[in-house]
Amino acid sequence: MQMQHQQHEHAFEFTGNGREYFKIWIVNLLLSILTLGIYSAWAKVRRLQYFYRNTRLADAGFEYHGTPLAILKGRFIAFGLLVVYSVAGGLNPLLGIVIALLIAAVMPWLIVRSLRFKLHNSSYRGLRFAFAGSDGAAYTVFLLFPILTVLSLYLLAPFTHQQIKQYQHRNSMFGDTFFNFEASVGSFYGIYLRMLGLLVVLGILAGILVAAGLPFMLILLPIAFLFVAAYLAVRLPNLIWNATGLGEHTFYSRLEIRPYLWISFTNLLGIVFTLGLYVPFATVRMMRYKLESMGLLAQGDLAEFVAGQAQAISATGEETAEMFDVDISL
Repeated sequence: MQMQHQQHEHAFEFTGNGREYFKIWIVNLLLSILTLGIYSAWAKVRRLQYFYRNTRLADAGFEYHGTPLAILKGRFIAFGLLVVYSVAGGLNPLLGIVIALLIAAVMPWLIVRSLRFKLHNSSYRGLRFAFAGSDGAAYTVFLLFPILTVLSLYLLAPFTHQQIKQYQHRNSMFGDTFFNFEASVGSFYGIYLRMLGLLVVLGILAGILVAAGLPFMLILLPIAFLFVAAYLAVRLPNLIWNATGLGEHTFYSRLEIRPYLWISFTNLLGIVFTLGLYVPFATVRMMRYKLESMGLLAQGDLAEFVAGQAQAISATGEETAEMFDVDISL
């Protein structure tokens, strides 16, 4: 007879604040400018370490272990690819197209290495995450499906989005336990179609206002489009995380449009009226809302689950999996 585990709800918590992050942000910005962007790799590590440390689940925090040199190497690669494409395109448009195709051909391979880097350098309670996705599947979801999406005039966009998230989540691991992902293609189409419907309604409304000689009312349309953007930014994460699990545990996301829209709008005003100095405070506000709207529904004791994963990794040596010491940030 299978034992029933008691379910425990653990909400994510974010303990950072705008004042702390402002000090990190302003130093990162100034040093990145003074070093012509070279310090940006160290800036990224400092930023991620701050946000990881201040993200907590069940009274334990996360850690980021990436190194600035790995990020710097990745940025040199990205910059090199951009320079080669720009020079080739300037010399010969046909050569530029060939280089662009070659870059597109190598991109799925780079994305897989970037995902491995990101997850391997993330940990919770001292145990690292991992990514086990294959290159072959990556070429399907990151190259073939996007090409088909363009050829279909973006009718396949929701399908491609679902396939990408499914590939990412089902190939991610914590310890030796895989994440799972159960969101259907139809659920993605539902969100995208409702967003399209909202855009059509707004377009018709704009036409009516202009025809009625009320163009001044068009100033309300940016707010309406901000609502559409908020709808997508709320519904998609809710769909994705409510369909994601880790073994027998499941995640939840309870973002709501009204508070998300209020935070987005007031953040925008703050950034505009402070000439950008409010950016770190805005970042922390939105991060806190997003994280604290999420959580994990654990079946049984979460600490025991983590301890079990640590023992399994120690026994199998899986943590020595292939690494690629470059962060392309894709």
